[in-house]
Formats: sequence, structure tokens, C-alpha cells
Amino acid sequence: MKTRITELFDIRYPIIQAGMIWCSGWRLAAAVSEAGGLGLIGAGSMYPDVLKEHIQKTKAATKKPFGVNIPLLYPEIDKIVEIVLKEKIKIVFTSAGNPKTWTPIFKEHGIKVVHVVASSKFAIKAQDAGVDAVVAEGFEAGGHNGIEETTTLVLIPIIRKAVDLPLIAAGGIGTGRQMLATFALGAEGVQVGSRFVVSTESSAHPIFKQKIIEAKEGDTQLTLKRLLPVRLIKNKFYNEINEMQASGATIEQLKAHLGKGRAKLGMFEGNTDEGELEIGQGSALINSIMPAGEIIREMITEFEKAKSELTE
Repeated sequence: MKTRITELFDIRYPIIQAGMIWCSGWRLAAAVSEAGGLGLIGAGSMYPDVLKEHIQKTKAATKKPFGVNIPLLYPEIDKIVEIVLKEKIKIVFTSAGNPKTWTPIFKEHGIKVVHVVASSKFAIKAQDAGVDAVVAEGFEAGGHNGIEETTTLVLIPIIRKAVDLPLIAAGGIGTGRQMLATFALGAEGVQVGSRFVVSTESSAHPIFKQKIIEAKEGDTQLTLKRLLPVRLIKNKFYNEINEMQASGATIEQLKAHLGKGRAKLGMFEGNTDEGELEIGQGSALINSIMPAGEIIREMITEFEKAKSELTE
């Protein structure tokens, strides 16, 4: 399967594993890349020395292309960038910040840069910054989300019209049929998060994985819009936050209750009552834990089958 995305990254399939915090370590990145997709190490939940270790372990586990996902608001961004450059990473996905800040530096070192956006406005800014491709992430996505709340079905064709860059669709995508739908809208690849969280190689806690499998339609909700919108599975912490917002809590009070380490507590340590459980709406479609390679093969098989059915 050839698209501008497979050619850009020299991969077999245009499937990119999202760099989800607490879930995207070296095992998952290597497994996805070995299966023909593009694995990403999620630097957002790693100290610089931990990121270096995961990069080196990924290099030892696969000779296929892989990359690093870097949230640009990361507090130790200088150190993260330094490690990426020293380790000669060839692909970087950036998010949550201004791509103009670091894209020129990455490009000087021969790195291919992709920026995650949730609107055409920021897609154009990313293109102006010199990125090689954009990820258009719709409202259905897990974790931190765009304030516009534009769905993937609407966002992809809008951004396709706005920029000429290779376009990767994200947000609620975890099956081959969903992948085909985004291609019909102008995407040339997909970024998959939630489905890979529930993979054998994901570093998510087993209890969190089971919580995702049990999730039904409507069990996730976008919240904390006054701070930074994030999609969560509804649980005790989610209910507390919602009650505080409904009673008129200040931003400072919300920040105090959120505290630090909520995502780690829920996703990595398995406290599904008190922790943040970041996951997308696609969780309602997930009912099993599978190896990452099998997830990719299943998506591609379904994609080709659905495509042939449409042309019969």
C-alpha cells in the first residue's frame, strides 16, 4: 500500500501508532514498526534519561523506522530535544505548542517533522513552519483535545482543503473500515491511539486495559475545558471534577484537585477510581487485548475487504 505517508517514512502500511503518555514505550513502538507501521515513543510521560533508554531499546529491538512524539509544552523540552538529536532520531511528531519554535532545528538535523493539529488554522501555521506532514486529530480522540470540538469526519476534508501537506487522520480510528472512510475524505494515513493502548505491548496497566474493554458507547467524555480539554472514561475522579465545575469552582481549585500524576495514577498504576483514564470514543469498539502486529494486520485486511466491497 503506497501513499505519500508510506513514502515519507519508508514504511509498509500508512498506520502510525500515537505517542500516548504512559502507554507508548519501546516495546509498543518496536512492535508496530516491525509489523510495517510507524511506532512512536511517547516522550510526554518520560524524564529525559528514561526517553534515552527507550530510544536505545527500540533501536535494539527493530531496524525499521520509528519516531518520538514530543509535546512542545513539556517542562524539560530542551533536554528532550537534545536527546533526540544526539540519538539521531529521524522522525519527530510534535503537539501542544508552536511548531515554529523547534521545527527549523529538527530540519537542520535531517529530521522529518509532523505536527498534530485540531483545526485548519493551526494546520496552515504548521505548514508555514515547514513541517513535512500534519496529523488532523478530531474530537473523538482520547487525551488532550482541540477546543473547537470538530469531529474527525468534518476536520479531515477541511484540513485537506487548507493545506497541501501529506495528511494523517486521527481521532476515533481503530478499524480498517474507519481507516478507509478517512481516506475517502482526503487522508493518506491514520494515527491510531486507543486501539494500541489495548495491545499486548502497551505499557498501560492491565486494569486500565480491562476498563477500556468494558467501556461502552457514551462512557467517555471531554472535560476540564477551562484548563486543557481532555477526554476521559467516566469514573470517581471524573465525577468529582464535573461536580466542582458545576458548582462554580475556580481554575485554581480545579488545578489543585487535579494535582500532579493523575494520568500516571490511572493509566500506568491502575487506580481506576482516583486516576485520569485518558482514552478515545473508539474504546466502545475494543473488546480484546491483541499484539500490535495483529492489530495492524486486522486493520489492513478489513480496509482491503471494505474497499473491494465498495467497488463491486
